[in-house]
Amino acid sequence: MKIIVTLPTYNESGNLPSLVETLLKVSRNLEVLVIDDNSPDGTWKMVRQMAGENPRIHLIHRVDERGRGSAGVRGFQAALAMGADLVVEMDADWSHNPRFLRSMLAATRRADVVIGSRLVPGGGETGRHGLRTLITQLANLYIRVIHGLAIRDCTSGYRVFRRWVLERIEWDRIHSNGPAIVQEVLVSARALDARIKEVPILFEERRAGHSTFNSKILLAGLVAQWRLRFQPAPVMSL
Repeated sequence: MKIIVTLPTYNESGNLPSLVETLLKVSRNLEVLVIDDNSPDGTWKMVRQMAGENPRIHLIHRVDERGRGSAGVRGFQAALAMGADLVVEMDADWSHNPRFLRSMLAATRRADVVIGSRLVPGGGETGRHGLRTLITQLANLYIRVIHGLAIRDCTSGYRVFRRWVLERIEWDRIHSNGPAIVQEVLVSARALDARIKEVPILFEERRAGHSTFNSKILLAGLVAQWRLRFQPAPVMSL
């Protein structure tokens, strides 16, 4: 069972070395793939050096592209090409702690997509302002209503996919280049009748660096839900 963890990055040099080291201890079958958007802080240089020392670490250095959405797509496609049986996506800032990954991987025995969820019993957030938590809850309510989803945490980017789910998504038809990529892939998985399960996690405030998330990105992501609602899911027919 080959597990590939995809990590889209931009200026995460303060977080990445310790995160990768911790991830590699989760399973000897696990490899890490970093997709870096030419970070000015030299994140990609650091990963290139790490990859030269450890064959379980891989780098995609993007010079002409930028964006969470396209980086996520590139990571999924590369993980499939590398022969992954399970593909993990997560943030590289320690907000998604690897200590929850074992339970998420175990849940794939009975699920095709496993979501690290803040909004199911046992889940939550720590170290964050109460306003951010409220925004998370309201955004998820909004998204659930628009798409008719039973999933509680529709905005979580901490997820595990079985290979077949990602193979049946038509990546050239994915339109989201920002955070809405999370919902576009989730809606695609539902269209494939994938079994989706939520596993509780604690979402933590980043350990180092600065988030690029802002109100403009939030608004664009919320508006994008209406496009996703009315466009056909980008999946191959079953």
